[in-house]
Amino acid sequence: MKIYVILSFNEDGMENVYAGTDEEKALSLKPDDFDNCDALFVEIWEDGEKTDDYRLE
Repeated sequence: MKIYVILSFNEDGMENVYAGTDEEKALSLKPDDFDNCDALFVEIWEDGEKTDDYRLE
């Protein structure tokens, strides 16, 4: 099972804003969906190991 972890970055640091198995929901998130968000990154985890990560929009 894949788990999608969405991280929000801004000048003050990083915050985990979503973690779950819903790929469509995770990949539809945008920086405008969150207050004070400069960039969103997704980490994809499978069987306890990170398999991919990249910036969303």
